[in-house]
Parts: sequence; structure tokens; C-alpha cells
Amino acid sequence: MRRSVATVLTVATLMTGIIAAPATFAGTTTAQAYGCSYYAAEPYAYAGYYEGTTVVPSSTVVTTAGIEAQCLLKRAGFDPGTIDGVFGTNSKAAAKRFQTMMNSSYGYTLATDGIVGSKTWPALRTYVCYRT
Repeated sequence: MRRSVATVLTVATLMTGIIAAPATFAGTTTAQAYGCSYYAAEPYAYAGYYEGTTVVPSSTVVTTAGIEAQCLLKRAGFDPGTIDGVFGTNSKAAAKRFQTMMNSSYGYTLATDGIVGSKTWPALRTYVCYRT
């Protein structure tokens, strides 16, 4: 009886680890393409993942802010590459091109650093809202 209880507990522990492990690591660093569902609520546009204007997308893990920024950049005509939520080299280059365009064509004073932060978010959301 003792042996069968130990066996059951061991199997249950292993199964829990197998079932829980994918949820723990799913999507954190692996590329997965996401779709974008655009909508506007003037003066901002949204893509269905993040509605704020303060979170900076991560260059190392998948975030909803990263997906949102990539979707909006794509909609604005600045190709960030695969919409995967990781704000890597392609996404940062697209953000820099967007920032440069906003500064030169619309009089903004955004840092051209490729970071979508508290000043770039509103500019990006507004541009997409009125561009499309």
C-alpha cells in the first residue's frame, strides 16, 4: 500500500510538472506571429493588446505592449518584421524611422532611440488613428 501511494504521488508530481511547464515558458522568448485587430477611439488607435501609453516594450520577452507597438508601427507603414511581441532589432529600427518622420514632418521632439515610451506611444496612436 505504501509503495502504491508513493508511486501515485510520484506520477502526479511528474504529470503536474509536464502540464505546468509549457504554461510557464510558453511565448516568453519564442517567436509566434500574432494578428492585429485595429480600432480607433479618437484621438488614439489600438490593436487589441495594450491600451496604455507608458509601458516600454521588452527586447527580450514577449509582452502585450510589444505586440501592440509592432501592430501600430505596421499599420503606420513602418515594418517591424514579424509581430511576435519581442521588440528586437527590426522593431526598434521601425520605431526610429517613425520617430524621425514625426520629428521632421509633424514638429514633434521625440527621441530617435527606437524606444516606444511615454512620448512615442501617444504620437504613434494618434498617427495611426488619423492615418487610416
